[in-house]
Amino acid sequence: MSVPVSPGSPLVNPGFRLLWGGQALSQVGFQFQTLAMPVIAVTLLHATEADMGFLNAANTAAFLLVGLLAGGWVDRMRKRQVMIVADAVRAVAICAIPVLWSMGILAVWHLYVIAGLIGVATVFFDVGYQSYLPILVPSEQVGRANGVLEGTAQIARLGGPSVAGALLTIVAAPWLMLINAVGFACSALLLGAIRDDERPRPVGERQRLLVEIREGITFVVGQPLLRVLVTSTMLSNLGSTIIFTLLTLVVLRDLGLAPELLGVVFSAGAVGGIAGALFASRISERLGEGPSLRASTLLGTVGVAGFAVAAYLPSAGVLPTLMAAECTTSLAFVVFNMVQVTARQRLCPPPLLGRMNASIRFVVWGVMPIAALLAGWCGGLLGAPVTIIIGALIQGLSAVPFLVSRYGAQRELPRHPE
Repeated sequence: MSVPVSPGSPLVNPGFRLLWGGQALSQVGFQFQTLAMPVIAVTLLHATEADMGFLNAANTAAFLLVGLLAGGWVDRMRKRQVMIVADAVRAVAICAIPVLWSMGILAVWHLYVIAGLIGVATVFFDVGYQSYLPILVPSEQVGRANGVLEGTAQIARLGGPSVAGALLTIVAAPWLMLINAVGFACSALLLGAIRDDERPRPVGERQRLLVEIREGITFVVGQPLLRVLVTSTMLSNLGSTIIFTLLTLVVLRDLGLAPELLGVVFSAGAVGGIAGALFASRISERLGEGPSLRASTLLGTVGVAGFAVAAYLPSAGVLPTLMAAECTTSLAFVVFNMVQVTARQRLCPPPLLGRMNASIRFVVWGVMPIAALLAGWCGGLLGAPVTIIIGALIQGLSAVPFLVSRYGAQRELPRHPE
């Protein structure tokens, strides 16, 4: 398969522009979902700590249940078609929320089912997405393409939650979900307009699915760099999922902030995220790739500490602390993700990309439903604020792999030979 080499920005590639446009629209809609779904659970359905744990677990369980299978399947199929179907499934599933609410029968368990369906579709979309990008653009543009996509996502985070919070004062939260559905539908249409020369692997080159899955796992386990990246990301996701599973509950119920102020907090995170997307490449070039990963994990530890202390501050200090914590955490997470995703894509041979991404996500995202259930259980037992402190301590451990391994000091991380 040949990819036209276009110097400079990946935006000169028409296919990438369509992918970028679709992601921009779906990201705007996703920000409405990020705010609206937990608000629906807490304010309309009176969800408890356990309910929030089950909801977040349902949203992420697919990475644990079908993540490995998704990688093997995606490597056998046209990745763009997988992404189109996934977008369509997500759009339809999300539309069920306002429909059920308008009928007066929406219940928490409906959110579990819908979140689970969205999660399964997201697994296939994300595995296909990360595996399709190196096919769509030349290898030397992958890092810049990731930067464009991540920057767009953070810009959506900047305005999306604030607009959603403002709309919540005049529109019921379930109706905001329709904006998310429209975003996914537009993404599917734009993906359908891309013209590429991607072909599914010939049947003669395929092995049994379990054999192919084992190849992906073997590749990840056999690469020392990937082991370090996976360990750090797993610890970060474990801790941050505990925090964010209960954060909306603490902010709206315990601290008494209005939903629109929660939107302001999320938008503050986008400021840090945009800064991370804009400067990640410069930071990586200035510090080196390994030191950038090490520094970003340490900065993320500082950021989540703000969530841990916010519930114990005087009321006047709660909102500024939450905003600072969200901003710092987002900056750190975006820099880390951009550097490590690019490193993974450069290290892996193209035929293994789908299985590598699925194997990694099986671990680093697979801990998230476990963390969400743990958050719900600990929140009911110890209280949500104490549980958030536990999550912050776990997240802090994500810096350890880069402090004790040689990769934390390497300016340029290993890559697959061209």
